[in-house]
Amino acid sequence: MGKIKVGVIGAGSISEMHFESYKNNDDVEIYAVCDMNEQRANEKAEKYGAKKHYKNYQDLLADSEIDAVSICTWNNTHAEITIASLEAGKHVLVEKPLTTTVEKAKQIEETVNKSGKILQVGFVRRFASNTQILKKFIDNGELGEIYYAKASCIRRLGNPGGWFADIERSGGGPLIDIGVHIIDLCWYLMGRPKVKSVTGNTYHKLGNRSNVENLSFYKAADYNSSKNNVEDSANALIRFENGASLFVDASFSLHARKDETSIKLYGEKGGAEIEPSLEIVSEKFNTILNVTPQVDSLTFNFNQAFESEVSHFVECVLENKVPISPVEDGVEIMKILCGIYESSEKGIEVTF
Repeated sequence: MGKIKVGVIGAGSISEMHFESYKNNDDVEIYAVCDMNEQRANEKAEKYGAKKHYKNYQDLLADSEIDAVSICTWNNTHAEITIASLEAGKHVLVEKPLTTTVEKAKQIEETVNKSGKILQVGFVRRFASNTQILKKFIDNGELGEIYYAKASCIRRLGNPGGWFADIERSGGGPLIDIGVHIIDLCWYLMGRPKVKSVTGNTYHKLGNRSNVENLSFYKAADYNSSKNNVEDSANALIRFENGASLFVDASFSLHARKDETSIKLYGEKGGAEIEPSLEIVSEKFNTILNVTPQVDSLTFNFNQAFESEVSHFVECVLENKVPISPVEDGVEIMKILCGIYESSEKGIEVTF
């Protein structure tokens, strides 16, 4: 097989990371771009040398030249476009979250199994160098059994507005947008245990804080301060069948002193922090050691992780390998996310 021809569906802000990573991969030709905003599709096609641009994704999928697609659209369209792509015989890299409901996630999983095509879920933090280094330590038993993890992804002022703030399109707020990354990362490093129950809380107290002056924050391409019906923040306790537990919180708006990403894992033999920087805690000869790996990047390097994620996808397509973030992981994470929202809404613990 020569170069794989890739189509990118959805030319918004996250697509830039896909385009840049594909551009830097010698095994890929960026062949087509699709966006409802045809001008945007055309601009991206020109910038990245794609032969074709489309307004409708069905037209892109009908192009037999295309081997694989990246899906970078609103969350509520992921299932429909992913299923159509698989049925059209394309391999798929779909942005996280896989979709917005467990039912849709299972439909995607069924289609993957029927199609025999590769589907990789965009859990980009799995591909960061600090994650991969720690994974080696864990796989070799350095931490022993990991029984507890806690993770925070706090933005004090960071509701991006636009589609992110519209529950119809996004499926939720910070939990499903940024919380998904830290939940998945802990779950992946804990050995992907089956979820047993979740207790969650979501809060709608501060809105998008568009009144705040003198402090800038990331805004979606379609930012509009008037529309906002997603949660400001969420927290949850997740229990797994093997007895392990994960405590997590995430926010777009919170009266916090500063933004913070923090990820900590605790095992029988040792512990680790992966954010804000990679540290390993161990015990030798009755003495506790805090170990700092000597590596290029101790923290999450977004560009490096994305390139690594896309390279892995390309390798899986070329060699017909199962990705390290397969569809069933997307389904399990969807169960957790939807369980947290359901738990908060009903005020109960949700069991699986």
